[in-house]
Amino acid sequence: MPESFTLADIEAARRRIVPYVRRTALERSETLSRRAGTNIYLKMEVFQKTGSFKVRGAFNKMLELGDAGRARGVVAMSGGNHAQAVAFAARTLGMRALILMPQATPTNYVAATQEYGAEVSFVPTPAEGFRLMEEFGERGWAVVHPFDDPLVMAGQGTAGIEIVDDLPEVTDVIVSIGGGGLVGGVATAVKALRPSVRIWGVETHGADCMAQALAAGAVVTLPAITSIARTLGAPAASAATLALARQHLESVTVVTDADALAALRLLLERTKVLTEPAASCTLAAADRLGDQFGREHHVVLFLCGGNLALDDLCRFTAGP
Repeated sequence: MPESFTLADIEAARRRIVPYVRRTALERSETLSRRAGTNIYLKMEVFQKTGSFKVRGAFNKMLELGDAGRARGVVAMSGGNHAQAVAFAARTLGMRALILMPQATPTNYVAATQEYGAEVSFVPTPAEGFRLMEEFGERGWAVVHPFDDPLVMAGQGTAGIEIVDDLPEVTDVIVSIGGGGLVGGVATAVKALRPSVRIWGVETHGADCMAQALAAGAVVTLPAITSIARTLGAPAASAATLALARQHLESVTVVTDADALAALRLLLERTKVLTEPAASCTLAAADRLGDQFGREHHVVLFLCGGNLALDDLCRFTAGP
């Protein structure tokens, strides 16, 4: 996979999806830069269509489906941002979408996915959802995997090209990891354009399948997702995303839920940007990695999504 997945794939994805997605802003935060003693920038995928980066990969995959792939419709397994992205892309492209969702999916994700026009079918666990997704694929549905697909990864990687375009002096990019498609795509793009740039991965305890896989030297399946960062809740990376992580990442920092929530609060109070814990954990990781960054560095925090329910925000930030 790493040898066959290149910047050319990502550049082709960029040309393909440009009419359908936003080019999100990259903004320097004076507050966070002073606090960290370096230059901190925020890649604002929270303002992407559907509230996360996921539409990039969904559109790239679905635009490449032939007539046969479009005929039955698309199927995806997701309890988060991928569900909304596939539903939105399907509506835009005039396709039917079936989304398999774990029963524990927050109601705001369910409602948004249905409002975009997708059919939702609940499954007891993510593992069962992935199994059923493959079964639907065997029946002729077009499978849109949340991360283990080179077209999906190429779509996500288009954000990496934007980072280099907007900040040629970038030295470091910090990206959160679910199944690894985002970090694999972004890292492939950035490292091809600026080989010296360091890519740092982030996970939270209880949703740390990539860190465990890197330590084990093989894909590790988590028995359960216990972190509040639900959109990092892939039960396992794939062989392809693990290979890209090995190739491109400096390390994967695993932070606590408490650290991600403290960072979420800081981002909201000081930058006025509401993120999910899956995005705010990049700031928590930057704090942990602080001795890696000096005044000469230009560090991008990839804010991957902002689909946080108000009830969850109040619960998370209520304090003891």
